[in-house]
Amino acid sequence: MVKKLPSPPPPQPAEIQITVHPSDPKPSPLQQHPLFTKWSPWLVPLFIFANIIMFIITMFFNNCPKNSSSCVGAHFLGRLSFQPLKENPLLGPSASMLERMGALQVNKVVYGHQGWRLLTCIWLHAGVFHILANMFGLLFIGIKLEQDFGFVRIGLLYFISGFGGSLMSALFIQSSISVGASGALFGLLGGMLSELLTNWTIYANKFAALSTLLLVIVINLAVGILPHVDNFAHIGGFLSGFFLGFVFLIRPQFAWISQTTHPSGHNTVPTKPKHKLYQYVLCTIAAIILIVWFIVGLIMLFRGYNANEHCSWCHYLTCVPTKRWSCKSIAYSNCSSSQGDNQLNLTCEDSGRSRSYILSNATDNQIRDLCQQFCS
Repeated sequence: MVKKLPSPPPPQPAEIQITVHPSDPKPSPLQQHPLFTKWSPWLVPLFIFANIIMFIITMFFNNCPKNSSSCVGAHFLGRLSFQPLKENPLLGPSASMLERMGALQVNKVVYGHQGWRLLTCIWLHAGVFHILANMFGLLFIGIKLEQDFGFVRIGLLYFISGFGGSLMSALFIQSSISVGASGALFGLLGGMLSELLTNWTIYANKFAALSTLLLVIVINLAVGILPHVDNFAHIGGFLSGFFLGFVFLIRPQFAWISQTTHPSGHNTVPTKPKHKLYQYVLCTIAAIILIVWFIVGLIMLFRGYNANEHCSWCHYLTCVPTKRWSCKSIAYSNCSSSQGDNQLNLTCEDSGRSRSYILSNATDNQIRDLCQQFCS
């Protein structure tokens, strides 16, 4: 008898385990920490938009064809056309229109009680080339800073640095008007430098970043020694932003960030302080310097202080004469003046134009500077 044995079960396919390793490396503690979350920038683009709108408004009210027959682009730009190149080579409005729109004019600030010009001037630009240079700089520098630190801190850094640049300019350049966002832009550069120094421990390529940033700053400040460039606004804005960076852009040290990103059960190291001692020291010193600088600077300005009279070499910081250009302003002798009660009257003999200034006991230097500006 043949006994049938049960047939063996069919072979089953072997189980294969596949382990998928993530291609992206584990985020660093800096990337995991909420303090380093990227912000969506909107304030800096708004600043750029506002500057462009202000320039268009200025050109609209300038209305070059109404006052001149040799406007640049009058056929297709109409009342938005530019002043003649001999008057404004930057393709922009007249100096008198910029003054009416809020340019920094020291005599109006000091004797006309128009201190608001220290802020309004940073929203005005002398021409197309001027605004393009500043807005491209603001786009590349400001966007990155707002992504890293948010709109509140960068907005304050921008405004206060612009004010500091205007204040420095008003103390040294008192014979001409000044406009532009360069002071605020240099404040952002100064803030980047102090941020790098005070947050030194969290950076990997420290010296490469420092050398690159210093090179950019030196090149931009060197451009300021050319004629018709207000380097005092650049220097004032840069120094203000540099000290503000120690106050506004301080970040926690790496050791504190690392321990806060680990689960509590794995944290076996002693608790680290959030900031290092030198960060607190730099923050305190910078805040004191800023407060003293703004108070003393405003007192000096509204008392009619001319810093050039006490610093014989400072004018070289904003213009260095060479064989190709001169830093001396054109002297105007065709101007007559008369002094009344708290009022100075000037008349340009060539054009017959007259203007009155609220100014008592004007000095010869003040009269010469006003004549030079009015009759140009």
